[in-house]
Amino acid sequence: MTSPDLSRDDDHAIREAVALGIPAALSDLGGLVRIPGMAWPAFDQTQLERSADAVAALARDTGIFDEVRILRAAIPGTDEQGQPAVLATRAARAGRPTILLYAHHDVQPPGADELWETPPFEPTVRAGRLYGRGAADDKAGIMAHIASIRAAAEVLGDDLDLGIAMFIEGEEEYGSRSFAQFLADNKEALRADAIVVADSGNWDSATPGLTVSLRGNARFTLRVRTLDHASHSGMFGGAVPDAMMATVKLLATLWHDDGSVAVEGMTTREADTPEYTEQTLRDEAGLLPGTTPIGDGTILSRIWNKPSITVIGIDATSVAAASNTLLPEVSVVISARVAPGQSAEDAYRALEAHLRAHAPYGAELTFSDVDLGDGFLVDTSGWAVALTRDAMRDGYGAAPIDLGVGGSIPFIADLVREFPDAQILVTGVEDPHSRAHSPNESLHLETFRNAVVTEALLLVRMNAITLGNDPSARTEG
Repeated sequence: MTSPDLSRDDDHAIREAVALGIPAALSDLGGLVRIPGMAWPAFDQTQLERSADAVAALARDTGIFDEVRILRAAIPGTDEQGQPAVLATRAARAGRPTILLYAHHDVQPPGADELWETPPFEPTVRAGRLYGRGAADDKAGIMAHIASIRAAAEVLGDDLDLGIAMFIEGEEEYGSRSFAQFLADNKEALRADAIVVADSGNWDSATPGLTVSLRGNARFTLRVRTLDHASHSGMFGGAVPDAMMATVKLLATLWHDDGSVAVEGMTTREADTPEYTEQTLRDEAGLLPGTTPIGDGTILSRIWNKPSITVIGIDATSVAAASNTLLPEVSVVISARVAPGQSAEDAYRALEAHLRAHAPYGAELTFSDVDLGDGFLVDTSGWAVALTRDAMRDGYGAAPIDLGVGGSIPFIADLVREFPDAQILVTGVEDPHSRAHSPNESLHLETFRNAVVTEALLLVRMNAITLGNDPSARTEG
């Protein structure tokens, strides 16, 4: 059956409700951005409590939820509790489906203040964008949910029968360590027919994207050791391999000369990609004029469908403290992105085997702090996917593009495991210039407005569906 259609009057009413609500939504978003809630232990953890309280208040003020709670879950394998999450629920009525709306209220650390043009936790509007840490990732996702709920409730009034659960996590940027336990603890409250994960991006600021694939991740710390103590580089250099030399030679084996991954056993997904030029890559990634791209195949296939390996941290003697010494050991943090369709465990085993096989000069290798997350491939045949694409087309005034994403959202694998019958829709409010995780993170205001219209249309159209025993056999209410 085709997706239910709204009358032109209803469509206009939704757009009008969103337009009237955008100033309040942006004001509320600014309030959230001002709260520096970071889940890393080095930061003030009471700020996450403030952030959760603020989100819970926003949920309660919509007036549509039966219950709004701030909850924590245990971190498996430890004696610790995870960060505070907000869970708001309302039961479906009259046979309507239930939708689960996900976002997260924690943010990345701001980094060096001098790299920001304006203070990271002071929301600032300029040139059609709202700047601030979390303005895009992912407090805008929270406010897209809240603003769309406000608009749908205003238009539908007492006819709002749709079941809605809203789960706003508090530690996504820190690895979602209690996520799986939270799902297990609150499985019935979170159970839904469709799940919207508002933590991805769009093709550009004017063209919506539905994320249909995500790479997995395999991150670990590698220690390379060649000596039991530091030695004089003049007395023994040339005969004794120091740890830095061994590390440099070992790491170089991970890539071919063109920069593509050289690890046997890390796979590639074969899939078509939209046209995307090198100039676009340069513009969006900030590639220096004299620096060339790496890898082979189409540019988007390298980002969406192939593995990548990045050294994201290193412990060695600093430049300021350098001396004529052979280093006994060096530690590096390796972050690998895993092609959709390959398990992170398999990719990690291939990486470990490669490194052990290529360790130069008999260097001693130690692996620790292994963190794995599987990728994701969306089944695009479901009714909720069709409904979402229609809402995106109407909300943005442009046909949506199916996107792959080079980044990872590992907790989606937990959602798939706990709710195998739910249709998972990965959406977002970011555009390629949002600079999530970087200084001068920002939200394109027109993209935000279109995202809210889209989600409000989705909620109202889902409210017109009645589900039978077979969710695919839906009827318009």
